[in-house]
Amino acid sequence: MSAGTARPYMLAETTWRSVRELRCEVAVLPWGATEAHNTHLPYGTDTVQTEHIAAAAARLAWEAGARVVVLPTVPFGVQTGQLDIPFCLNLNPTTQAAVLGDLARSLEGQGIRKLVIVNGHGGNDFRWMIRELQPSLKLFCCVVNWYQVVSAADHFEDLGDHAGEMETSIMLSVAPALVRPLAEAGDGKERRVRIAAFREGWAWAPRRWTQVSADTGIGNPRAASAQKGERYLAAVVERMSRFLVDLTWVDPDDLYEPQPTTHAGPYRHSLEGR
Repeated sequence: MSAGTARPYMLAETTWRSVRELRCEVAVLPWGATEAHNTHLPYGTDTVQTEHIAAAAARLAWEAGARVVVLPTVPFGVQTGQLDIPFCLNLNPTTQAAVLGDLARSLEGQGIRKLVIVNGHGGNDFRWMIRELQPSLKLFCCVVNWYQVVSAADHFEDLGDHAGEMETSIMLSVAPALVRPLAEAGDGKERRVRIAAFREGWAWAPRRWTQVSADTGIGNPRAASAQKGERYLAAVVERMSRFLVDLTWVDPDDLYEPQPTTHAGPYRHSLEGR
């Protein structure tokens, strides 16, 4: 990539000369995974999608005047339920927390004030990590699961959560050369769990992937299209970019609006009630 095509908001494409002159408020850390995605999508699906979305949102934020920088994408996630599938590469949650802590402290020591983790893998749960890490940092940390930014129900017919219509549509939009013909894909059928509490969502246990799905997919990809992926991505990226702009201009120590004031005390309310 030549200097003329380097994106200034992507750290991996940026030189030290440019970084020295950049007053950056927000660092964006895309975090994906390496795992099987049915028989038609690549192992890097989560990583490809997440980096694309983070970069596209950062571009729009830059165009709005917000100086955000996208860090290199972490391609490994929590895969503890998929260890019997070849090359599903696992980081235990505690390992992931240690990596996040090291990166956050690096940024804090360099004067960055805010860190946004853009998460693209359902097995990654950064909330408890941030709760544990935040009290020891001046760096403000938050997480965005990009697949929750916009309701998929408004864009797709099948709402399966792994290598189904949504992810296939996105990959057809951003990396079509990596997608095998849909005729080669499995149907993504999910085996029904026997216990009602798990089905209803008020009890939880990690899924043993090979017991749930015969093809590693959950959700039928047959109705996927690049056009659906483009429309959904446009909505996600636009909303995320507005968030990055808002976060750029807010002081993390003054994040909340003041309480509304009222002069109606108890005595006034008692009179009005008569």
